[in-house]
Amino acid sequence: MALLDIDGLDAWYGQAQILRGISLAVDGGEVAVLLGRNGAGKSTTLKAIMGLEVERSGRIMFGGVAIDRLPLHEIARLGLGYVPEERRIFTSLTVEENLAVGRLPARGGRAWTHDELFRLFPNLAGMRDRPGGHMSGGEQQMLTIARALMGNPRFLLLDEPSEGLAPVIVENIAGTVAELKRRGVGMLVSEQNTAFARTIADRVYVIERGEIVFSGTFAALEADAALAERHLAF
Repeated sequence: MALLDIDGLDAWYGQAQILRGISLAVDGGEVAVLLGRNGAGKSTTLKAIMGLEVERSGRIMFGGVAIDRLPLHEIARLGLGYVPEERRIFTSLTVEENLAVGRLPARGGRAWTHDELFRLFPNLAGMRDRPGGHMSGGEQQMLTIARALMGNPRFLLLDEPSEGLAPVIVENIAGTVAELKRRGVGMLVSEQNTAFARTIADRVYVIERGEIVFSGTFAALEADAALAERHLAF
């Protein structure tokens, strides 16, 4: 079984069903991209995995443990981290204080330290005492990822990490994803930026109207002209 294994996931906001039978699997040290247009169900999929904001049904396994009925704090303690699209940093707290808020005990492995994170995100190193509200969007995105890593996750859900960012910042985030993969962290990344997705993905799931319509490699997706025209022309 994969580290994150999802089968038949449905999700609703109130009476409106958003996800229909989502099934996917991602291993440790693997990067899977959930690719789709705005409103396709990407963010809802990640929220449903974490049990945030939606009603859900289906099987969600993480590390062999069923998490679909666990509270959020227990899911986090198992080693599943979440980087939301909205970033949600504490704007009145400094970079150092935001990182401290994210700390959780390490589960058998080596814990991330502030210094390691500043090496991973050198742009943050000179901003230790800067309030989060005085940072650019790209800097806030780096801080959000760094804060999630303070929870020492085995796996990260990243919700559209490249959205609205300058190309140089997107390139930096791609490098961060590669380094985390090298360290064995698995990732499920929701995206509509196909160039960024192509750079980081081991596997691609395409979601359309709440359903998975393609699963495979980027090469296989691009090799099918009809699929590529339909799903890569965002």
